[in-house]
Amino acid sequence: MCSPKRRLRKAAFLAAAAVLLLLTPGAPAEARTDPGAAGPGAPATGIPATGIPPLTDEQGRALTLRGWNLADKEHRGDEALADITERSLRDMAAEGFNLARLAVFWDDLEPRPGHYSTAYLRKIERVLDWAHKYRVRVVIDAHQDVYGPAFGSHRGIPAWATRTDGLPYRPHPDDWFAEYFEPAVQAAFEHLYQDEDLRRAQARMWQVLAGRLAGHPAVFGYDLINEPMGRIRPGESIPDAARRIESTQITPMYRRIAEAIRRVDRRHWLFVEPTPAAGEGVPTGLGRIHDPKVVYAPHFYNAAMEAGRDYDPASGWLTAYEAAVVHYPRAMGIPVFIGEWGPLDSSLPNMGHFYEDALTSMSRYASGWASWQWCYGGGYCAMNADGIFQANKSRTAEPYAAAVAGTVRSAFYSPMTGAYRLIYAPRRHGTTELILPPAPRGWHVTVTGPARADTTRVPEVERATVRVTAGAGGGEVVVTATSD
Repeated sequence: MCSPKRRLRKAAFLAAAAVLLLLTPGAPAEARTDPGAAGPGAPATGIPATGIPPLTDEQGRALTLRGWNLADKEHRGDEALADITERSLRDMAAEGFNLARLAVFWDDLEPRPGHYSTAYLRKIERVLDWAHKYRVRVVIDAHQDVYGPAFGSHRGIPAWATRTDGLPYRPHPDDWFAEYFEPAVQAAFEHLYQDEDLRRAQARMWQVLAGRLAGHPAVFGYDLINEPMGRIRPGESIPDAARRIESTQITPMYRRIAEAIRRVDRRHWLFVEPTPAAGEGVPTGLGRIHDPKVVYAPHFYNAAMEAGRDYDPASGWLTAYEAAVVHYPRAMGIPVFIGEWGPLDSSLPNMGHFYEDALTSMSRYASGWASWQWCYGGGYCAMNADGIFQANKSRTAEPYAAAVAGTVRSAFYSPMTGAYRLIYAPRRHGTTELILPPAPRGWHVTVTGPARADTTRVPEVERATVRVTAGAGGGEVVVTATSD
């Protein structure tokens, strides 16, 4: 994705991919309703019936991660990451978010072959220090847009690692995503996947990055490349090209990078993305990545909304997306995390409906998400220039069970009543953590079953983490948090 200063236009690509969407069957989206609740609610992440396992921490607790992307594409070199400040992490955490996906750029890390910038690594560590201070986990995202700086002002893969075969490149200032279809850009991706020296360089880059950051307490995982693309052959449809590229080129790349990272870090999760075609309900062609800690991390964008239009609940897009996105993680037995999502203009009339539908849908299959993006301004920014949520984006700040020491039976939140309820079968002596965002009159917390909470009253306005500790005895635990 681009920053708010350079608005994204993926519409041409996604609209073409959407041809398959119209042919994809899927069940209608469920309402945000829990059978035992009087009012709307969201089903829990990680319920075994989904067939998709949850993300877990080192204690084996089922995690829910909710947060935002942090990205500074405007500054590089000595000014790299200048737009990401301690305020970003402090404000994000204060609203109840516990995850940041941090965009880093290979062109900043390795400006010349074999020369890695210690200054850039220190800047990344400074952001991680702030994240740790505010208890925000971080996924390190190797970000690229239109391959990298060999193609105008884009960021990502260094110019020295760009090979175009002398093919043409034409910028599209009003539709920069169309630049992915320029012959020179497609050749560059092909060389990255096929040339042995570039393969080694990419693996070394990841070894340096993971080797430096593996011991930092804020690091949760590594997103191996943002929105990978490739060369479309003459006469090939975009969905067919996406599956071929994912199967024959991106999967081997992920296996190489995973092997390189595991030489220096065996602890953290590896996040793997399909091509952006997945955003319109195109099932991925990715193969198995042979590693015990892999997460499927597609993005969640719609062609019409990327072009600035309103959400159309009757379009069938969201239903098709959900029906398609679950196939790969179910087959591979791996968790799902949505690495990017969110509309360009959240103030349009149907956007409240969109947030309700999107949050409901993701809660059914994903262990969490990172919206695009945490910044202060217009467009995609979470906050306006005064530090107030833009229209409808406050809907992302809901109560949730950040870590559950046991098996989740049900979890739902009713925006209508301001009540959240978690039901789970606890492990003995495990600690479950709920995150409650700021509420004007605070929260009341009650627990029934063989457990107790460390507080029953959260003061007004403040964000809080409530810890529920299970003791001896059997039976389910029910935790309810109500905002008066």
